[in-house]
Amino acid sequence: MSAALFSATYREARQRFLAAAHAAGATVESHVHPLPGAEGEPIATDTALVGPADAGGLLIVSSGTHGPEGFAGSACQLGLLGDELLARAAARGLAVLLVHAVNPFGFSHLKRTNEDNIDLNRNFNDFSTPYPANPVYEEIHRLLVPDTWPPDAANEARLAEAMTRLAGQRDPGVSSGQALHPDGLFYSGTAPAWSNRTIRSIVRRHGAGRRHIAWLDVHTGLGPYGHGEKIFGTHPPATLRRALSWWGRDLIVSTQPGSVSPRTVGHITYCAFAECPRAALTPMTLEYGTLPSPRVREALRGEAWLAGHPDAAPPVAAAIRRAVRDAFYVDADDWKGMVLGQFRALAIQTVNGLATTIEQGDAP
Repeated sequence: MSAALFSATYREARQRFLAAAHAAGATVESHVHPLPGAEGEPIATDTALVGPADAGGLLIVSSGTHGPEGFAGSACQLGLLGDELLARAAARGLAVLLVHAVNPFGFSHLKRTNEDNIDLNRNFNDFSTPYPANPVYEEIHRLLVPDTWPPDAANEARLAEAMTRLAGQRDPGVSSGQALHPDGLFYSGTAPAWSNRTIRSIVRRHGAGRRHIAWLDVHTGLGPYGHGEKIFGTHPPATLRRALSWWGRDLIVSTQPGSVSPRTVGHITYCAFAECPRAALTPMTLEYGTLPSPRVREALRGEAWLAGHPDAAPPVAAAIRRAVRDAFYVDADDWKGMVLGQFRALAIQTVNGLATTIEQGDAP
């Protein structure tokens, strides 16, 4: 795979994805978002399905759950559409579904969150019950989202002191999610967002009749530069054993010490349990490191501040957008190569593991 697979804008990424999907003979569907993109362009969550219609196993690869994280995920999907691995998967009776730009608004507008400042990986939850309280976040909300941007020295000092004091707090942690501050970071929302409803319909349509679903959701922004951490959530022991047999002992359970991932409620892949209750699910988040965490956090703070100040001066808004883009997409060939190389290895492992599981009759 080549670094040339990375696009410079959402518009370019979408055009290239659709062209490659059609060239690969995929069945393509577009779910158009009601709002325009940053350039006034139509935006959508697009899907490409390759493989037997009656396949018992389905591999889902999703990108752009967090907006500009889609630059990496889109490149991985574009590379997969030109890879012989798709034919190998089909020959073993598997279908592959690529979901491009889960959050097209954030991808186009360079926002990790969606059009309502919702963190979509906190939005896929049961809204009939209250979202878990997050007293850790409550303690520092006003420090994270100051009245002015950039924050002054006093704000930075108080936030640094608080983050040091709260270091290691994971259950919940600062980034675990919260439902009380629509202008804040890691906001869950109070109802299913457009992307939530759209993804559920896609998963239900393409996955409800399958025996087994493997789901790779590509993310960026946490961990060492270019390293792809294989993050696995909380699942039954049998599912964990299956995941370890597919992906190896470097799989990291998110609830264990050492994972770069916070404990969250409302993760996108968990919707498959409700939408495809007869299928066994083996999901994984692939998280690539970008910049040091203080710079990523500063970008997220700026994004939240801008969401509450839509009349901000254009140079300030542009600087915030650039910082968000840089926090989740490193425009450097070495980083791009690391992303693509690790993804292809993971895709091979997933195809082999899923096919073997189906062939041995181990699912569900």
